[in-house]
Amino acid sequence: MKVKDLMTKDPIVVTVNDTLNDVVKIFISNRIDGAPVVDKYGKLISIITKTELMKAFVNKVSPLTCIDKISSKRVITINEDADIKDAWDAGVGRLPVVNENGNLVGILTRTDLSKRLLEKEVQESKEIKAILQSTNNGVIIVNQEGLITRCNPSAIRILDLDNKDIGGLEVECVLPELKLHETVKTGMTTYTEKIQFKDKELICDRIPLFKEEEVAAGVIVFKDSSDLQSTIDELNTVQQLSKKLDAVIESSYDGIYITDGQANTMKINKAYERITGVKREEMLGSNMIELEKSGCISESATLRVLKTRKTTTIHQKFRTGKNALVTSTPIFDKNGKISMVVTNVRDITELAKLKEQLEKNKELAQKYYSEIEEMRLQLLNTLHIVAEDEKMLETMRIAKRVAKVDTTVLLLGETGVGKEEAAKFIHKNSNRKRNQFIKINCGAIPMNLIESELFGYEKGAFTGANREGKVGLFEVANGGTLFLDEVGELPLDMQVKLLRALQEREIKRVGGTVSVKIDVRILAATNRDLEEMVKQKQFREDLYYRLNVVPINILPLRERRGDILPLVRYFLSELNERYHWDKEFSKDALGVLYEYDWPGNVRELKNIVERVFIMSSESKITFEDLPKKIVASNINRELVLGEGIVPLKDAVAKVEMELLDKAFEKYGNVRSAAKVLGIDASTFVRKRKKYRKMH
Repeated sequence: MKVKDLMTKDPIVVTVNDTLNDVVKIFISNRIDGAPVVDKYGKLISIITKTELMKAFVNKVSPLTCIDKISSKRVITINEDADIKDAWDAGVGRLPVVNENGNLVGILTRTDLSKRLLEKEVQESKEIKAILQSTNNGVIIVNQEGLITRCNPSAIRILDLDNKDIGGLEVECVLPELKLHETVKTGMTTYTEKIQFKDKELICDRIPLFKEEEVAAGVIVFKDSSDLQSTIDELNTVQQLSKKLDAVIESSYDGIYITDGQANTMKINKAYERITGVKREEMLGSNMIELEKSGCISESATLRVLKTRKTTTIHQKFRTGKNALVTSTPIFDKNGKISMVVTNVRDITELAKLKEQLEKNKELAQKYYSEIEEMRLQLLNTLHIVAEDEKMLETMRIAKRVAKVDTTVLLLGETGVGKEEAAKFIHKNSNRKRNQFIKINCGAIPMNLIESELFGYEKGAFTGANREGKVGLFEVANGGTLFLDEVGELPLDMQVKLLRALQEREIKRVGGTVSVKIDVRILAATNRDLEEMVKQKQFREDLYYRLNVVPINILPLRERRGDILPLVRYFLSELNERYHWDKEFSKDALGVLYEYDWPGNVRELKNIVERVFIMSSESKITFEDLPKKIVASNINRELVLGEGIVPLKDAVAKVEMELLDKAFEKYGNVRSAAKVLGIDASTFVRKRKKYRKMH
């Protein structure tokens, strides 16, 4: 310990110009009996003590005399960096402490030293006791007379002593086998001597302790050889594991570089040598700071980790010409300090070659991905074409005939008649049935995306585009069938590009310069009058004739009523099977469904069947379960066409109920609805309540 660690800093001082009176006041107010005397620059001149003050007053020296006249000029000082032992040897009660310039920086008293040395002795005694208590080796200490003064717990355990308190006993009588008494007598030191004690073999060190050239005590340190063997076995296991770990590190294809927490190189594998071109002899034991300065490596990820305490990855190029990704990871000890940094060096030169190889298959992979996505969304299930009406049967016969050739077909008909199902039927009966069936709803794609969806685009073709580009649906459908639904919704500029694709059998991606050959059969469908659109200049005439090679008109349900009831039974059967119910339609309900004109055609019919199936509470669905508009339409039809005879009262009631509902639906409030019907509001409310109870 240094003097500066124990001294009192910034001590109270007096100056050469202070009088005896001044010094007395300073001593009394600060309760001190001595103080250093300094000049105006703070340099130590002398020291004044209480004794010197008392002598001055006894000798009747004037109180106004400057202390420089009476203070001792001979001052013993000590440097602040001196050892405290040197301070003790000085033998001075109050020792001024100075720095290398001779300026006073502190004061050290004999009392401070005594207290510190006593504390140190006590601390050392505690440390020795703690060491003896915690060590696995047995330790016994005897004094000059051979009496046991210390015996630690490990000694009691190893020697299997029944009496654990052997302090104060003669070692020669209690433990003669240890020969510790001989060590005290002869003063001879012995190491690693094997001693037989009971059934154990002990390995002992016996050491005499001298004081003024005489043996003052003796110490024996011993351990059970069987414990040593266990340690040896454990060490062998650790060594084997270490060899296995070394083998793993050496066999790694990636380079591995390990440093300690101060960036000193500890381990390098052969892969690191291969990638970087340096030899491990050049690196082992060297510090990363030196290696970076010398240019052996361009930049150290290890040093970054030691600054940031985080895993760091950098790109490096080595003198071998190889590029590598270097990742350094910190390893922390239990105190949170970095004990090691493990660096992984991956050669990305090989990865670049793999990337180039993958690029060659990129187009094919994109095509397959797009095919899977489209087919997932438009999975072509097994077709269930329900056609019993003679007109519809004839339509399907035509469809089957044209299916065998690759001619373009234009499917015409109202919304919901089943144009898409007819298109799938043609595909399933064609030579392309094993390939893709891709549907494009021309009316559902935003105008600014139609071209890129149909023909695809190259990477970077426009803002927001996929950075790898995209295969268009024409390419996805290559070898199969492309169904252009709602083709009448295509804008004129796209009609030109579609016509070119159909005529030349090739497309060009958005942003691309190379034409791509395609082999696609085109089926188109629309619910619009394309001839009229041609006249209105809304649809290109040349495209119309290109699509209209074989037109097939799918009739609405009202013109093929023979399909209505078979479709109802088919949809009902599907629902019963799905939900494990057993519902059926009554004859009157089927009659109403048959007579309805179905403006939404098959799609509307399917939705109505599902609705009444879910909402009906009984197993038999009657006409009361049907929507009011269908029932009312049937009643109106009967009344107008005279196709049925019903009681006048019932007919009037039904018509009246329909009018009440329609008026309220249109105007949204009772007063306005009643006014239009020519009745007052109370009558309107009463009649509605009456009919609601009836139905």
